[in-house]
Amino acid sequence: MRAVQARPHCTADEVAERVRAEIGTISRQAVYDALGILADRGLIRRIQPAGSPALYEDRVGDNHHHVICRSCGKTVDVDCAVGAMPCLTPSDAAGYRIDEAEVIFWGTCPECLAAAPPPDHD
Repeated sequence: MRAVQARPHCTADEVAERVRAEIGTISRQAVYDALGILADRGLIRRIQPAGSPALYEDRVGDNHHHVICRSCGKTVDVDCAVGAMPCLTPSDAAGYRIDEAEVIFWGTCPECLAAAPPPDHD
């Protein structure tokens, strides 16, 4: 929990590095098992952006979304526009009772935009 709290939106490998620095040897499987249990119990949240490893955060209990930089992978929280779960209502729920909506916005973060060369205007 402390490793995820210290660095929201971290991967399991990043959690393992932090835990090893704090307590010493721990297997990768033990980290994955612990993260799975914590996520199953609702103590942390697991998000799986397309083409990326799973990310873990300790912000639970709301239905916020994420924005991810296509260049560096930086991930930040984005609050729901309405604030009440599920934040988005489908036009047809097909009989499902919807309790969560997961949205990931993709773009380029301010740091990567500032570092990018200016567009070539010939």
